[in-house]
Amino acid sequence: MSHTNTPAKFPYLNRELSWMDFNARVLEEASDRDNPIMERLRFLAITSSNLDEFFMVRVAGVKEQVRSEYRTPDPSGLTPSQLLPKLTEKIRIFVEKQYSCLHRSILPVLRRQGFYFLTPDEMNDQQRQFISNYFDKVLFPVLTPLAVDRSRPFPMLANKSLNIAIHLEDHDGACFAVIQVPSILSRFLELPSEDGRAFVLLENVIIYKMEELFELHEIKACCPFRLTRNSDLEIDEESEDLLIEIQKSIKKRKRGRPVRLEILQKCDAETRDFLVEMLGIHEDDIFELPGPIDLTFFSKFASIPGSGPLCFEPVVPVNPPADFWGHDDIFEAIRERDRMVHHPYDSFNCVVDFVRQAAEDADVLAIKQTLYRVSGHSPIIAALIRAAENGKQVTVLVELKARFDEENNIIWAKKLEEAGCHVIYGLAGLKTHCKILLVVRREEDGIRRYLHMGTGNYNDSTAKIYTDIGVFTCKEPFGMDASSLFNSLTGYSRPPEYNKFVVAPHDMRTFFQRMIEREISNAQSGLPSGITVKVNSLVDPDIIERLYRASKAGVTVNLIVRGICCLIPGLENISENIHVHSIVGQLLEHSRIFRFENAGNPKIYMGSADWMPRNLDRRVELVFPIDDPDLKTRAFQILDLMWNDNKNTRVMQPDTSYLRIDRRGKPLCNCQLMFAALSRQAVKDLEKLDKNEPFQPIHSADLKN
Repeated sequence: MSHTNTPAKFPYLNRELSWMDFNARVLEEASDRDNPIMERLRFLAITSSNLDEFFMVRVAGVKEQVRSEYRTPDPSGLTPSQLLPKLTEKIRIFVEKQYSCLHRSILPVLRRQGFYFLTPDEMNDQQRQFISNYFDKVLFPVLTPLAVDRSRPFPMLANKSLNIAIHLEDHDGACFAVIQVPSILSRFLELPSEDGRAFVLLENVIIYKMEELFELHEIKACCPFRLTRNSDLEIDEESEDLLIEIQKSIKKRKRGRPVRLEILQKCDAETRDFLVEMLGIHEDDIFELPGPIDLTFFSKFASIPGSGPLCFEPVVPVNPPADFWGHDDIFEAIRERDRMVHHPYDSFNCVVDFVRQAAEDADVLAIKQTLYRVSGHSPIIAALIRAAENGKQVTVLVELKARFDEENNIIWAKKLEEAGCHVIYGLAGLKTHCKILLVVRREEDGIRRYLHMGTGNYNDSTAKIYTDIGVFTCKEPFGMDASSLFNSLTGYSRPPEYNKFVVAPHDMRTFFQRMIEREISNAQSGLPSGITVKVNSLVDPDIIERLYRASKAGVTVNLIVRGICCLIPGLENISENIHVHSIVGQLLEHSRIFRFENAGNPKIYMGSADWMPRNLDRRVELVFPIDDPDLKTRAFQILDLMWNDNKNTRVMQPDTSYLRIDRRGKPLCNCQLMFAALSRQAVKDLEKLDKNEPFQPIHSADLKN
């Protein structure tokens, strides 16, 4: 059970404040002059997108708690009313740093590289004529000016939409109107230019031509603004049709209570007062920005044609992955031995090919899979549909409650059903977050189950930028566990006793408790002990308390936590033996790995779960052991190389700040680039082996020197 509603009796950093520290580490990458300029823009856009979701869910949640007079402290000891001002102050400081980074650091470098953002006042006659023509031919037919008066109420503004408030005046006095900047069109427009590359933002084109939209009025002022709404869905899981209930909730999200208003600093007082009154927004929720509002568009700008030399050298996946080299038949490869793939260094295509081959194989009887987040044009979905059309029994558990992917998942669920697949819409009260794919095949010696288990989603798009690990096996204990897991997900069978699997919410919490306690006991008995863990978030109070006890017992605890970390390392007599690293780099670290020294016979596990109450208590999660000796060695090497990274790593200090590793006198160790090199080298080595040429295998230690 989790203990998230009472203050912890040990050091615990508030999760919202810790999340802001994580976003600050991403912003550091935008400020880092060693990064290519377009990548710095991309990092800046990520911080803006992250902050949007943070407001829509976490800040909105704290505000609702304050509004409902919820006074129970969180594990850090803060009540919602105590947390909110601390959080607001931290956010405001962060936003100042965002725009300082943009205007003082990034834009000057962009200009030196020949990229300019111009306002109409800064344009030459040719460029002004260009935007006038664009307005007449493209923008004008799309725009819808909305007057606000007694007969025409203030419009319902879409969440995160960019709008322009217009302060007008006619013979009757002052009045106002609103125009939404069309999201269907690109936010930026490239201008004809003889000197470098010039761009203009869409809102500036609209403002420049505003008089053509309000010919009978004098325009006193124009101010872009943006509203963020509470978007945390409240779903009645007792409703008869979960699909319909979620569709209703998605519509409610668009009308959620406002939690943030972003406006330009130069907004005139009358327009500002008008927006505050119409939106019913509190002064504390207004963010006056130097502009531009909504920095997320820089993500697309960073990928414009011709920007390649100003970006990171792309990590090109090895295709086919080294582990499958020389095998046209994936089933044959898996029968030979268990396989491990490390994405994106090893191509995700092997997972897609696994499903495709199963869909076309006459001996495959059934395919069962969980889907949490998939891409817009998912080849996995296409293969599952093909399998159903070929007469296979296809069962897919589509998690409709995957936040902000609900609409996408509803579309896919309907298409799968139309193709004849059995579709399960998750479980009441639980999100199904485990990553598992089961293929049942008829062979000469009977039925064999082939299995893929992973740490990440079956999403071919994110697999190019998220680091995740997948394992293929046809070992019978794993196959039996997979069948049992799917039976408990799709039917009424009670949670089984698994051979290999560790499954939440049935037994994962007790499993991790038991493993940590064993390391404590081993340390007290003078046996080898240690815990090394890589997760996205460490929030669970019970796990944190046990890690503190492990530290006191002399267990060395090494934690790689990308995002939220509520544990505080390096505290005297509490966490002296705990070290926390956070890796933020070119790729998004997403894999979850758990190593326990186990008295000198180390065990290693991987899976879908972070150390958060929601993962251990309120989700269906899967963690599985790596038993194969070769894969075990590779898993240890992956974890070791990540721990030794000194390029993308920050180290958490006892005061909860994060500092980069001092690399003076040390060889550079960028684990992400090294993993890519290892995958490329593995293919070269296997090619030499195939040609009977001698080769010397490359090791991670070689790469660091």
